[in-house]
Amino acid sequence: MMLIKKVLIILYSIFAKNLPQSSHVRLCGRIRRYFAKYIIEECGKNVNVEKGATIRPGLKIGDNSGIGIDAEIYGDVTIGESVMMGAEVVIYTQNHKHELSDIPFGRQGFESVKPVKIGNNVWIGRRVMFMAGSGCGNNVIVAAGSVVTKVFPSNVVIGGSPAKIIKYLG
Repeated sequence: MMLIKKVLIILYSIFAKNLPQSSHVRLCGRIRRYFAKYIIEECGKNVNVEKGATIRPGLKIGDNSGIGIDAEIYGDVTIGESVMMGAEVVIYTQNHKHELSDIPFGRQGFESVKPVKIGNNVWIGRRVMFMAGSGCGNNVIVAAGSVVTKVFPSNVVIGGSPAKIIKYLG
């Protein structure tokens, strides 16, 4: 990673990440978006990055989408257009290895990265977790507190732990 990008991540983490919520002070959202444009891989138009959000270079986010308060997004993640994200959403793309019972999990290393892809026009509720390799299509509602462990089709409401289809949308 280039030195400039590393410096921007540090400045974002120390300064911009901790500014007030965008709904309270619009300038704060603009400052976070400015940093996001240079930190993440792709940043669409009119993207809102909220207070406390953790973002990393592998992220791609489409136009008119938002990253919720205190969200944590790690690794190779694609978020489509017009995605609403609640607070404290976590998206992981990698997990610890856990095949060997005679070696502590923390010393087994990591599995390979499994990207997460979220379609367009998705509403993600508070405290949703997307696990490595999971995702959803377009026009999806993800109920608050859900743990998404697989890829879901378009036009559904999903929820639960692990998440399952609750309803099909017209």
